[in-house]
Amino acid sequence: MEVLAATPRALFARSSPAASMPTAVRTPSPRCRCAAPVRASPAAAEPAGEEKPAAAPPKAAAAAGDGAAAAPKKVLKKKPVYSMKKGQIVRVDKEKYLNSINYLSVGHPPFYKGLDYIYQDRGEVLDIRVFETGEYALIAWVGIPTPPAWLPTYMLIKSDKLDYERI
Repeated sequence: MEVLAATPRALFARSSPAASMPTAVRTPSPRCRCAAPVRASPAAAEPAGEEKPAAAPPKAAAAAGDGAAAAPKKVLKKKPVYSMKKGQIVRVDKEKYLNSINYLSVGHPPFYKGLDYIYQDRGEVLDIRVFETGEYALIAWVGIPTPPAWLPTYMLIKSDKLDYERI
């Protein structure tokens, strides 16, 4: 009985394919030679000369006004305040766009006329997000077969009316 108490792992068979085969000869692995894991007690971890300060009882912490120790508070994220809303009709300010890094990164030649629709036609705000570089809006142009584009909101001109007239 002492042998069984000293080696608890010997009570449970391994569920490996080699264990289920009757002709296989099993040899104990080097990992299984120790009987039981050794655990250190908390008293043995502390030096003999030093004493641990006693923890304050929960009533004393509550009386001290420490509400964080009693129950953690949930932190709610504030919803960002956007300068526009979805569905807003906008145009792009030509001067701001031509002087922006967005236009310079595309690499169009000077006096390129292929983007005139973003200054003249109406675009609809599909989505608004705040990225590390600022607030951007996803704009899709009505009746123009082009993919939507993310543009900074500072270069967009809002339209108050839905019946937008072309310039």
